[in-house]
Amino acid sequence: MLWQEDEIPRETRIIAQVIDLSFEIDCPMLPLDHAHALSNAVKQAITWFDAEPLAGLHLIRGANSGNGWQRPEAEDTILYLSRRNKLVLRLPLHRVFEAQVLRGSSLNIDNYLLKVGKASQKPLSPTPVLFARYVQANAEQTEDDFLEQSVDTLKKLGIECRKVLCGKNHYFKHPQGNIFTRSLMIADLKPEDSIILQQHGLGDGRKMGFGLFVPHKDIKSLDASINMEKVGEV
Repeated sequence: MLWQEDEIPRETRIIAQVIDLSFEIDCPMLPLDHAHALSNAVKQAITWFDAEPLAGLHLIRGANSGNGWQRPEAEDTILYLSRRNKLVLRLPLHRVFEAQVLRGSSLNIDNYLLKVGKASQKPLSPTPVLFARYVQANAEQTEDDFLEQSVDTLKKLGIECRKVLCGKNHYFKHPQGNIFTRSLMIADLKPEDSIILQQHGLGDGRKMGFGLFVPHKDIKSLDASINMEKVGEV
């Protein structure tokens, strides 16, 4: 974990070239591990998607909890969805109109039918705290090495990174072998750096939902837990 407390100036110029395009869906259930199948379905429906460097796909999360029910984590579990769930693509602005071809289509996701409805645009938010649930990583790599590699990659994007925290590990099934991921939170970002990171992501696999960052709701509880761990400066 990297956690430096020095203040970072917040004044900056922001030019967002990417947005999230959110489609309504009609799909009662999907496999929890649907990354490869959903990616393939989107690629078939949008022929340019795979070749577009800034295009990415958010995995469908479902509900985290509700009435005591906790979201399942076993890889073979079925994920039950509601109409509140969306199919969200991260796209450069010049591709947004072309992506509307998805509207009215039906995607086959491992023999589960996902009907795509109307779309709405959501601009990226220059929030100081971002979270990626799945960043593709090397399973043989230590957490510290993963963090060091991530910070180095961010520096190449021109992003000043001072607070980074690694979280849960996951495996995803793929025909060429399982894919290992780690979650990653990055805090105290400058607004411009926040937008850059959301636009470019981190690591490989953005077409399968890996390496894409979203705003994190609250950093206060994280700060409290870190203080209790007596974390020193790196």
